[in-house]
Amino acid sequence: MSLIELRFLPGNDIQQAPQNLSVLVASAADVCLKPWLHAVVLIDIADVDQEAESFLELIAAGAVDLTVRIECRNRDGDRHPEHDLELEIYRSGKDLNLMLSRCDQPDSPMLWQGQHPVWMDGRSGQRCQPPEDGAPLESFARRLRALLALPQQS
Repeated sequence: MSLIELRFLPGNDIQQAPQNLSVLVASAADVCLKPWLHAVVLIDIADVDQEAESFLELIAAGAVDLTVRIECRNRDGDRHPEHDLELEIYRSGKDLNLMLSRCDQPDSPMLWQGQHPVWMDGRSGQRCQPPEDGAPLESFARRLRALLALPQQS
């Protein structure tokens, strides 16, 4: 099943939405952050509207502030926690924004991805230069934001 097909799965109920989102995030990470394989663990989801039928409906309603941990493994299945990421997905106005940071590395730069990428110092929050390994992370954030983007309403 492709990433695009996952986005339009019929009959997503609120219990299935996080699992489908996990597959979507992990698959996008696998594509962009090679050679690693990824799993997604839900850390926090706030303001969930139980009437929504899918994660995309939650995003459309502006009702989601979601945080996940993206766990990294090599092809043999060995964990590499030094490559784990934390991803926050949230709405700000009509825009979907992503915040991507390294787990347990507060001094590492973090990536804010809205309409464009902005790298910020992990301690001060001030804008900074991308890290040497920043290009694949930007690619992952762009891909994920595009997969989660809602159709523009006229």
